[in-house]
Amino acid sequence: MSDFVMDPDWLCWASNPVRPSFKVPPGAVDAHCHVFGPGARFPFAPERKYTPCDASWQQLFALRDFLGFERNVIVQATCHGSDNRALVDALQNSHGKARGVATVKPDITLQQLQHLHDVGVRGVRFNFVKRLVDALPKDGLLEVAHKIAPLGWHIVIYFEGQELPEHYDFFTSLPTTVVVDHMGRPDVSRSVDGPEFGLFLKLLQENPNIWSKVSCPERLSISGPDKYEDVIPFAKRVVDRFPDRVLWGTDWPHPNMKNHMPDDGKLVDFVPMIATTVELQKKLLVDNPMRLYWPEETK
Repeated sequence: MSDFVMDPDWLCWASNPVRPSFKVPPGAVDAHCHVFGPGARFPFAPERKYTPCDASWQQLFALRDFLGFERNVIVQATCHGSDNRALVDALQNSHGKARGVATVKPDITLQQLQHLHDVGVRGVRFNFVKRLVDALPKDGLLEVAHKIAPLGWHIVIYFEGQELPEHYDFFTSLPTTVVVDHMGRPDVSRSVDGPEFGLFLKLLQENPNIWSKVSCPERLSISGPDKYEDVIPFAKRVVDRFPDRVLWGTDWPHPNMKNHMPDDGKLVDFVPMIATTVELQKKLLVDNPMRLYWPEETK
């Protein structure tokens, strides 16, 4: 039994998703998902800002198979802080079909980084969303960045759209490939041609080392499920303009969703709305994540 009690307003992931109408291409990668606990085995961090339900790697990999994907990229959940044991356990049980993005502190040793690399970690996440974490000072983040660069890892950055001007110079100073979570969470009530999203597009246009995930329409949409139509113009713009630097993932088990819990099968059906050709779908779901996370198999 776990000593952890999930938050009273926590929404648990949908246990019976529909089977997607869209058939993903062979070799497709769910490039953004998480595992939580189980809390009885992998305790949640004392400094966490939420307590979720358990969401195990067994359940994640079962969903992967049901949706038709072949691989996962598992991103360290903020509820676990920098204790990556649940992530490592999932990677070690993936039979090489998963890679990881860890959370680490500046004092991590090169030996510890090498261990994470050996089990399949290929990046670290810097989270700037204040309601989720207390962000490390930027000099500490730069220390981490320079430690991971020799391993060929990348940095995932998570922020909200209105924060981009504050962090723009820091993001462009990072010495690795950089992947932006969820298009930097734009305000989709505003114009896709407006200055706020324009700054994000400028970030990608002028920095060829910066990629974007076009995931999580359920977090961005105001119009709501199941088509999340107000997000489509933003995600399609990014896919069309930067087809070789985009990734997509389910975000299972959808942490901190408050107004509804998305159906993962219907989220997969969002993909052809934003990647409208077979070529773009293959780049988004296969070629790009394989090049970033399994480069040894793409040579």
